[in-house]
Amino acid sequence: MAKFYSSLSEIKGDLQSNKITVEGLVQRYLSQIEKNAHLNAFNEVFDNEALVLAKEVDSRLKKGTAGKLAGMVIAIKDNICYKGHKVSASSKILSNFESIYSATIVERLLAEDAIIIGRCNCDEFAMGAANETSYYGPVKNHADQTKVSGGSSGGSAVAVQAGMCHAAIGTDTGGSVRQPAAFCGTIGLKPTYGRISRHGLIAYASSFDQAGPITKSVEDAALLLEVMAGADEYDSTSATQPVPAYATDLKKSTGKKKIAYLQESISSPGVDKEVKNVLISTIDKLRAEGHSVTPIAFEFLDYLVPAYYVLVTAEASSNLSRYDGVHYGYRSPQATDLTSTYKRSRSEGFGKEVKRRIMLGTFVLSAGYYDAYYAKAQKVRRLIQEKTNDIFKEYDFILMPTAPGPAYDIGNVEADPVVSYLADIFTVQASLTGVPAISLPVGNNSKGLPLGLQLLAKHFNEQELLNFSKYFLEL
Repeated sequence: MAKFYSSLSEIKGDLQSNKITVEGLVQRYLSQIEKNAHLNAFNEVFDNEALVLAKEVDSRLKKGTAGKLAGMVIAIKDNICYKGHKVSASSKILSNFESIYSATIVERLLAEDAIIIGRCNCDEFAMGAANETSYYGPVKNHADQTKVSGGSSGGSAVAVQAGMCHAAIGTDTGGSVRQPAAFCGTIGLKPTYGRISRHGLIAYASSFDQAGPITKSVEDAALLLEVMAGADEYDSTSATQPVPAYATDLKKSTGKKKIAYLQESISSPGVDKEVKNVLISTIDKLRAEGHSVTPIAFEFLDYLVPAYYVLVTAEASSNLSRYDGVHYGYRSPQATDLTSTYKRSRSEGFGKEVKRRIMLGTFVLSAGYYDAYYAKAQKVRRLIQEKTNDIFKEYDFILMPTAPGPAYDIGNVEADPVVSYLADIFTVQASLTGVPAISLPVGNNSKGLPLGLQLLAKHFNEQELLNFSKYFLEL
């Protein structure tokens, strides 16, 4: 590709000076997709459709009637419904399912003239942190093809990383936008829970799932959030607070901030040495700029991952019960009666990790163990929320690594699934508490693998989070 654009404003500048057309831009991205097919980032490319839409956007640009996303070519994760298109959640059980409606976020993106170029590979039903559980095979990291892309939105992150689209939309349950963004050197934003409608997102864990953008600039993250955010009559959990003009009001933060960082992220032996070094270096820079950066102990750190997995597997067990071989999706050809339809269709249609999580969830919800696991995890979640809210009474942001280390070897998760679970240690706090969080690229390690640091803010404080992120990247 002749030029990688870092922001939509750059694209619009070239469109206005007639250096490029939207149609030409789409053709460039399609060429990049073909060139990087070996990375396995896309499950399907909407090539002809994208070119047709591009011509229409070019026409509207000439008339001056184009939307605010005109010129932005995006990819969507394969668990986001798009009317008339297949959506599989990268699972055999939905491999030929075509959506009869579009997700609210898809409708809002299209209304502003974004062009959706394809659907991206992901962990099956968004269950994973490496994009290795997909029915369509793992996604490879563009920085090193022997490494994972991160998950579950790994395809979305690699599509942006390798210049196969300008931006992408993923979903974040326990870090599934932020962690792959960190592994791929991009920006990943998880908004406040409820800020963006979940209508049309294939559910994994309903009280955690949240869509978010993966971009190369804070400006584009702000613009996409502005377009997608807002109340939705089809989602009773969507927030009713007015949506700020995130992009218009985006300005580099200038005031001195109070920032907390988890002391365990530096003291723990489980955190990679180079991740620690970049965190320490960043803390030093922030202090040199006059900010207050204070270590804090988070006494519930050891309970974050266990509480998270008890709760999300319980919700997954309930949400995935609808895939039974009767209503829609895969039905086993070996089924002979109702019972065998259920058993065979689910056994053959779901992958190993999804079955593992359904069984875990069913176990923690069972009569004999409900109070011991699920009810207790709910209480722990409340304690974590209260502690996090207390921190934000004193501090503007919480700083921590996005992941304990850089992208790891493809195949590690298969050997030990707990590796994947523990990799969520720094991302699940924002998910358990519903606060917004953003992963920001902070360069590469000595082997050329991207590293990311994460900032958390109080509920619905995305504007300040984005403003400070813009400043942070210029440190």
